[in-house]
Amino acid sequence: MSKSPIRSVKGTQDILPDQSSRWQDLELTIQKIMDRYGYKEIRTPAFENTEVFLRGVGQETDIVSKEMYSWTDQGGNNLTLKPELTAPVVRSFIQHNLGQINSINKLYYIDSLFRRERPQKGRYREFHQFGVEVFGSEYPEVDVEVIALAMYVFNNMGLENLTLNLNSIGSPECRKNYRDAIKDFLEPHFDDLSKTSQDRYNNNPLRILDSKSPDEKELLKGAPDISDYWTSDDKSHFDEVCNLLKKIKIDYQLSPNLVRGLDYYTRTIFEITSNELGAQNAICGGGRYDELVENLGGKPTPGIGFAAGIERLLLASQSEHKPENIQIYIVGIGDSVRATLITLAENLRKNNFKTSFDYLRRSMKAQMREANKLGARYAIILGEDELKDKSVIIKDLSTSDQEKIALDLLEKHMKSLPL
Repeated sequence: MSKSPIRSVKGTQDILPDQSSRWQDLELTIQKIMDRYGYKEIRTPAFENTEVFLRGVGQETDIVSKEMYSWTDQGGNNLTLKPELTAPVVRSFIQHNLGQINSINKLYYIDSLFRRERPQKGRYREFHQFGVEVFGSEYPEVDVEVIALAMYVFNNMGLENLTLNLNSIGSPECRKNYRDAIKDFLEPHFDDLSKTSQDRYNNNPLRILDSKSPDEKELLKGAPDISDYWTSDDKSHFDEVCNLLKKIKIDYQLSPNLVRGLDYYTRTIFEITSNELGAQNAICGGGRYDELVENLGGKPTPGIGFAAGIERLLLASQSEHKPENIQIYIVGIGDSVRATLITLAENLRKNNFKTSFDYLRRSMKAQMREANKLGARYAIILGEDELKDKSVIIKDLSTSDQEKIALDLLEKHMKSLPL
């Protein structure tokens, strides 16, 4: 009795060879733009002490309370697969004293994350993000650079119909006062709220502002405006962010109900959405977190960052990518040619030619079919007769022209041919 095949875990996906080239293109675009902006890559472990997320993300957030993959290992350590990237980067920033090495640290990452949430189009339980974190400056120009960088990446991907939604959550003092005001506003309507919003009322009432319920959206039109709770410094900071965005011609939409789902945000917060994704249209979100470093045990250090979902970006992108074909396919005929064939393939590869050959010892006809299937420009034919006189036949598969060349002149000759 044959065994049933094992399938991938629900909420995960295999990125197959015909898809991976799009991922590679995006990652290369990100790396080039980050280098242009002066950002350096940071890589953190796949799992962290659970305390990093309890303190760094907030115990009442959906991520920590519902979605984390956590366990206790054989040594009694409480560990969690990364559900988000800012807290681990902050942990690393503190642990390695990066703030003492440079007054400004501009970091980026491309990484896998894990959340046990309901899988849907473009959303998985293992998913991937790229993002940035900047430590050391409290000033609005950093906020604007981070937003501009995100928009630059998306524009380079060819994404269109993007909306930058912008708000300020204010200082911690402002956030606390606003939280109390929202609770006071919602209290008379508590019984009319959904179960999710009722849970959030006590734990994280600002998240109710993100509600997708039509009835709750209508109710929230009368909610207090957070701008009424800003300090004068909060207002000055946000006004300058808006003015600088106008200067560099980045359009934005003020979104008073935008609060973001994590507890660590202060002042500027933003979300970038795409019309290509329907109701779940966010591709990027971020903001300022001026107290997070201190909350995780570091010296008070302002910070700001964003993260963007790679699966969501590729879903929104209309660009197609065809991987480059091999350039040369070596056709070997006869048992005696194999050592020379492999040596020839390695020499061509070391001279930067994309080269393949037959691994199944098929007939010449079958090998020529394979060369055409792989999109090779040239077939190099090596049989026992060619081996004896130390030559090969080069066939241009686009024209069917062919010529005989001495083996010791092959690499030089190939460099002279169009590819």
